[in-house]
Amino acid sequence: MKTKEELRTEILNLMSQADSTIKEAQKYLIAQGEVVDLTEWVTIKEYCKRFGIKNTETVSNWIKRGVIPAEDTMVIEDLNNIRMVRAKEYHVGAAKAT
Repeated sequence: MKTKEELRTEILNLMSQADSTIKEAQKYLIAQGEVVDLTEWVTIKEYCKRFGIKNTETVSNWIKRGVIPAEDTMVIEDLNNIRMVRAKEYHVGAAKAT
């Protein structure tokens, strides 16, 4: 089991990596002529973490079924076709983690 200090260090490292990734993506998008508020948009994986969704396939299915509207998704082709979702809660059945 990790100590409190080890967990703290790990969390700080993860936060630093996330910050670097966000800055890199922002630079890229600005270079492509697009300005996107990346605090408002997250990857499907990050969306699942933030909102306690059991797996990424659930969110992908919501997108396909229109539960998440098209205007709340985007695909960034030059970043390996990564799909971004607007970071807000969508009300659907029992997909939450318990």
